[in-house]
Amino acid sequence: MKKSLKRIYMGLIFLFLYAPIILLIVYSFNSSKSRGQWGGFTLKWYAELFQDRQIKEAFIYTIAIAVLATIISTIFGTIAAIGINNMRRFPRKLTLNFNSLPVLNPDIVTGVALMTLFISINLQLGFMSMLIAHVVFCTPFVILAVLPKLRQLNPHLAEAAMDLGAKPSYALRKVIIPQILPGIVSGALIAFTLSIDDFVISFFTAGTQVTNLSILIYSMAKRGVKPSINALSTIMFLTVLVLLLLINKKSDKGEELLL
Repeated sequence: MKKSLKRIYMGLIFLFLYAPIILLIVYSFNSSKSRGQWGGFTLKWYAELFQDRQIKEAFIYTIAIAVLATIISTIFGTIAAIGINNMRRFPRKLTLNFNSLPVLNPDIVTGVALMTLFISINLQLGFMSMLIAHVVFCTPFVILAVLPKLRQLNPHLAEAAMDLGAKPSYALRKVIIPQILPGIVSGALIAFTLSIDDFVISFFTAGTQVTNLSILIYSMAKRGVKPSINALSTIMFLTVLVLLLLINKKSDKGEELLL
């Protein structure tokens, strides 16, 4: 009885969490532009999506910045995490406190600070400024994702590899990186999600030349969001869902092989 009640409660919680997304998916097939009434099933918003130049351009900028920011912040974050892990206790604590500042800081403070910095060094606001901003706020999250895996690692593993003749760079690539790879992948996924999801920092650092999806949807909200945005959101959600299922399937196969 208790187990069945727990399942019902969990089901209600998940329904509450995913109800807005389910509604968005349903209305992406609604022939009426009104969100208050159902006008019948249609695929015209999906067809219109691929013909809308403004949405396509914003989508390309969003994905390009997210991919580049993920790659750069994952590299920087992994290197920084390895360095922090090898520090003594006090410097490590101090560095981690500084690393937590961008995580705890309100986005609007980070956005305004970065915009002020870029203007003061005469860097034109656009693609490059937005990319740098995304790398800045994604890197601390990668560090926090990689550090727990480094703490679980045997500290003598790299030393043993170097005692056997491996160079430090080889030991890093062949011994340490494979051991902390799950943390690196988690950090990369967090960075990618944060970059795609960000609005406030992007708004302050994009300027007038670049528009990502979040800024575009914000500008549309004043005069009404196009139903084709629902179609785009549905495609993005289903793509992420399929990728998560594939990743989980691969990890389950890996665990079976280990057993």
